[in-house]
Amino acid sequence: MSVAGSVLVYPMFVMVLLTTTVMVMLFRRRVRAVKDGLITTSYFRIYQDQGVPEPESAAKAARHFSNLFEAPTLFYVACLAAMITQRGGLTIVILAWCYVAARIAHAAIHLGPNKLRWRIRAYFASWLVLMGMWVTLVAALLRG
Repeated sequence: MSVAGSVLVYPMFVMVLLTTTVMVMLFRRRVRAVKDGLITTSYFRIYQDQGVPEPESAAKAARHFSNLFEAPTLFYVACLAAMITQRGGLTIVILAWCYVAARIAHAAIHLGPNKLRWRIRAYFASWLVLMGMWVTLVAALLRG
């Protein structure tokens, strides 16, 4: 198997750990919101409770958790495609780790200080890296 082979499992696993971490944060923030009386458990039946919105900290975590099932799916597919085709080599591996780093930074910003300027930069960087992964993979396939 090439350099891009099974080594790509590691950045994918770190993305799974990031997703799990955000899920745990979401759960804890929602439990805290109920304990603090900011929302009732009935809110979670249909995610509405007599016009009372979910508290911001929980809403941010919920949005971020959902986001981890959007663009990152293209990351997982790129990694799997590189593994199956055995193309992209070390470049794909480096780009995969850069993507993971950008997504961790994005999560830390979004779920922390939530400075929009920083968050947009981290998100945009992750997209550039993701596109770089796909261009690298397709170019490697075209070269044969």
